[in-house]
Amino acid sequence: MRALTVAPLETDSVRVSEVEAPAAGEGELLVDGIALGICGTDREIARGDYGWAPPGQDRLILGHESLGRVREAPGGSGFAPGDLVVGVVRRPDPEPCGACAHGEFDMCRNGRYTERGIKDRHGFGAQQWTVEADYAVKLDPALERVGVLLEPTTVVTKAWEHIERIGARAWFAPRRVLVTGAGPIGLLAALLGVQRGLEVHVLDRAASGVKPELVAALGASYHTGTIPEVAAEAEPDVVIEATGATAVVLDAVTHTASAGIVCLTGIPAAGPKVGVDTGALNREMVLENDVVFGSVNANLRHFRLAAEALARADLAWLERLITRRLPLSRAHEAFTPQEDDVKVVIDL
Repeated sequence: MRALTVAPLETDSVRVSEVEAPAAGEGELLVDGIALGICGTDREIARGDYGWAPPGQDRLILGHESLGRVREAPGGSGFAPGDLVVGVVRRPDPEPCGACAHGEFDMCRNGRYTERGIKDRHGFGAQQWTVEADYAVKLDPALERVGVLLEPTTVVTKAWEHIERIGARAWFAPRRVLVTGAGPIGLLAALLGVQRGLEVHVLDRAASGVKPELVAALGASYHTGTIPEVAAEAEPDVVIEATGATAVVLDAVTHTASAGIVCLTGIPAAGPKVGVDTGALNREMVLENDVVFGSVNANLRHFRLAAEALARADLAWLERLITRRLPLSRAHEAFTPQEDDVKVVIDL
């Protein structure tokens, strides 16, 4: 069978390879791959920035944004041939830390977790793959065209869960949320904000094209100015930062309503240093009871909640998020972003 593979830590080593078809082990599903989403993490691995093949192997099958159809399922697993499924990305460490032992492996304390398509485990970028039934999530059959969006949705599902948990430290009745960045994470964060009945504002640099159209279709407000300008109008109770741009992060932290919550989901590249008046920043955060926290990855609970969120969403809107679909034979094109890209998907 064919699979999308890479030699980790080597530049420009992505290729479509012939690999041995997998055989399901005890308690595992055998799945026919349908689609694979490509994100910034995949592009960083393709550039040789990081990534780890399974022990004893030279190449890694890429891909953590999965979608497949069950071919074989063990009895009593809760799955049957024909089910649409997505595989959970992360696995707990072999000697679980406290968080992993309690199923919160997205919050692993010692870093010994593994991840499909990223760290020590083959990914889902293959025409067939296997996954433990305990780490698979069944999707509504109606999501066949868009179910590959589940994994990025889990990232913002976790972010919203933690925002609401932090808000519960005191009276919490948010009205407005600002999302910075209209990529897949930002737009899905906006979707979940709308589903919560909030007034949603999205800030991005694109002045035209699919991004403002998608935001308008949500009934949210789209902005191309600066955070100070948007915050003066909206005074957001919550900011979800999805760009990773240092200057945007700093503006996000300092422009929320009192007792505001800022969730950082973007991962910045190395760049020029930015001067910060840490005393003023500290004073503002203390006197306004503000919270800033980072969030990455997701656990099984978030995958299930994300599946419910996608099932509630407008399918036509979700399908518009996928701006390019490529056959596996042209997978290399997915690693060169185009101007109007939102989500690029490889059909397996």
